[in-house]
Amino acid sequence: MLKFRGFLFLYRGLCIIAILGMAGGCSPQKYKADADKEVYNIIDSKWKNSFGQKANYRVSDSPPSPNDINAVAVVVPSGMVSLAEAVAMATANNWDYQNRKDDLYRAALDLTTERHKYAIQWFGTIDTKYLKDAGVENTSIETNAGFNVTQILGNGALISTGLALDWMRFINGDPRNTLSSLLTGSFLVPILGIGGGKAALENLTQIERKTLYQIRTFNRFRQTFVVSIVSDYYVVLQQRDKVINAENNYKRQVESTGRLEMEADAGRRPRYEVDQAKQQVLAARDNYVQAQQRYEQLLDMFKIRLALPTNCSIELDQNELDTIEAMGLKEPDYTLDAAIETALIWRLDLANSRDAIDDAVRKYMLAVDGLGVQLNVGGSANVNSKPDNAVSDLQFHQGNYQLDAHADLPLDRVFQRNAFRESLLNLEESKRQYQDDEDMVMLDVRQAYRILQQAAEQYKIRKNSLALAQNRVSSMSLLIEAGRATTRDLLDAQDALLAAQDDVTSAIVQHMIAKLTFFKDIGVLTVRPDGMWVN
Repeated sequence: MLKFRGFLFLYRGLCIIAILGMAGGCSPQKYKADADKEVYNIIDSKWKNSFGQKANYRVSDSPPSPNDINAVAVVVPSGMVSLAEAVAMATANNWDYQNRKDDLYRAALDLTTERHKYAIQWFGTIDTKYLKDAGVENTSIETNAGFNVTQILGNGALISTGLALDWMRFINGDPRNTLSSLLTGSFLVPILGIGGGKAALENLTQIERKTLYQIRTFNRFRQTFVVSIVSDYYVVLQQRDKVINAENNYKRQVESTGRLEMEADAGRRPRYEVDQAKQQVLAARDNYVQAQQRYEQLLDMFKIRLALPTNCSIELDQNELDTIEAMGLKEPDYTLDAAIETALIWRLDLANSRDAIDDAVRKYMLAVDGLGVQLNVGGSANVNSKPDNAVSDLQFHQGNYQLDAHADLPLDRVFQRNAFRESLLNLEESKRQYQDDEDMVMLDVRQAYRILQQAAEQYKIRKNSLALAQNRVSSMSLLIEAGRATTRDLLDAQDALLAAQDDVTSAIVQHMIAKLTFFKDIGVLTVRPDGMWVN
């Protein structure tokens, strides 16, 4: 009977602990919501207007921000897809874009962990034991509860307090029970060197800055991403235009061959010229089939970038080519020197590289502090309550108090010396890395500037070439009818027309891509909430 009562009491104690645990805990959904709130408060506070518009940066399983694209609304399983719709679909659904949002979230989540080390932290534990001595009739239940509070201050000082409760109740019929408490406290303050929480403070500073760097990286990715989606869209349209040109060329070849065959039947044209034309028809047909196959392949690859299944039936708006041609070749209002200067100021990736030097300087200074005398001042206190269940009546006058100072003289500093030397190397390396990154940014801008100029010049040349090719085909058709040109002359003229048509479309597309790349490389391309751009 005694043993049963002991287990019953233990069972009840465990039930009480479980109830308290459930009452004090939260549901997984609540923890997720709290994490999301803290993470996005951090991101929002560190996001500067110069980074880009604040939209489409929340992870997929979090509530969207007001400016985010509605992923459901932009899905077009079939039909015509405009450029704006394609960019919106990619922004909402592209896997790479989603992964970049996850990376941003993780950086801020790591920061919440580090910040929590500097917040007031509460710890609570309850331990229950059932005790029975085989040689003694007494059987007991012991319960120990502990509550602790710790905090690291901004100067690296460590503070900790705790309250422990010890409770025992005999269940062998003896009504006596005891309850006592112990209040403890301690502190550690670094006076010289890197003691206390100074190293932890540097970790916090670095993770704070890492989150800022990740925000910049994400916005730099958005600039690159929109350019790549627009480029892919136009490349698909360019290939579709090649299909149209190849089809028209095939039809012209068939029509020309038909006329030549009639002339050969009438004895006005050698039969071998008809055979030449028929061979050209077969080549034109083959070119048309290959162009169509290449177009379908590029379109399927683009569907994947939009996170659409490859078997969905969509087309891209061919009018987008006419739109950019109608816009003309308006050149950016930048000289090369002005473009380079702008990039050095606005490129987000270069800003990260520049700030990395400051990180290395801080770590260097911390390593320097580790070389000298390390002096910490600390103290502790332990105060018990009075006996006979007076848990709240603490005996401060009988407490145990301690104040001490600990000095570490610089007699053996091999580890610290090596850490200092490594920090110095890292500092020099970060400076070299920034210089290299700066050179690469200038190289990017110079190359983008040259490509843009080249694309503009090529468009003018190819536009003139197309006009000549069209005139040449018209002239050759008349000369063929007059018997003053050979079939080969006409076939060559038609091939030149096809090449000129493809070249003009290529020049239009390449100039548009070059202009977007130029704005991206100088860092002034701003991504709008709908995924499109402003410059």
